[in-house]
Amino acid sequence: MAEYQNIFSQVQVFGEPETGVTEDVETWKRLSGTGRWDILGWLGNAQIGPVYLGSLGVLSLAAGATWFVMVGMWFWHQAGFNPVVFLRDLFWFSLDPPPPEYGLGIAPIAEGGYWQIASLFLLISVWAWWARTYLRAKALGMGKHVAWAFLSAIWLFMVLGFFRPILMGSWSEAVPYGIFSHLDWTNLFSLTHGNLFYNPFHGLSIAFLYGSALLFAMHGATILAVSRFGGDRELEQIVDRGTAAERAALFWRWTMGFNATMEGIHRWAWWMAVLCTLTGGIGILLSGTVVDNWYVWAQDHGYAPVN
Repeated sequence: MAEYQNIFSQVQVFGEPETGVTEDVETWKRLSGTGRWDILGWLGNAQIGPVYLGSLGVLSLAAGATWFVMVGMWFWHQAGFNPVVFLRDLFWFSLDPPPPEYGLGIAPIAEGGYWQIASLFLLISVWAWWARTYLRAKALGMGKHVAWAFLSAIWLFMVLGFFRPILMGSWSEAVPYGIFSHLDWTNLFSLTHGNLFYNPFHGLSIAFLYGSALLFAMHGATILAVSRFGGDRELEQIVDRGTAAERAALFWRWTMGFNATMEGIHRWAWWMAVLCTLTGGIGILLSGTVVDNWYVWAQDHGYAPVN
């Protein structure tokens, strides 16, 4: 038994597999098998399973796998069914939405219709997984915090591939499926609308992105630093504050200048992360629909240079 635990010396303690609560939960839908993988134990709990899928989980995985295979088969077609070309040019392949002339109509398979069908499966997969997240929390008597956080990410996803293209009147405004094509789309989007750096919602999104990364890292580091005092058992520290919580709170007051509790820090981190995709989606949705050129808009509002 190690005397001191830190990020380099995690102690893995395990016994009988944990199968979770059974009251008012459909245990017959669980995959009963459990296993162990010590490498996972370096990051968290080494136990694998039991997994609860249910109807929505099966639907989500099936639809997501269909989307993935459809995109992969399109790339395979672009590679001329040559495995060497497929591996060499994988980052350059792309499944693109229909061109502007089709508007919001159904395009031929080879001209974006395939993208439309694949997108339908992706839409089903994401929303089925969200519903599964919500219903699992409800069945376990939990709060819906994870579902609402996931919904914020789905908001940005829907803006990029559904809401904004509809408002713009063309599926061509949606994001293609590809590595470099996705990056090219982002760059072109910024150039088309006068540099997203002048979009205030984009700025807020980046601030919340960096803020959440910093806050999560600081919180994780603080808990690891007081794990020798039982700080990793945060729920116990919330209801019966001990030396770990006291030391952590004192450290934050001394170094950060404000109070943080075992519960409160999670609310800070939750809001930081949720607001990242929420504000980002607003900024994207307004581009081209309300504001055509963010640089000109910033000039009109006095915070971009007027040439």
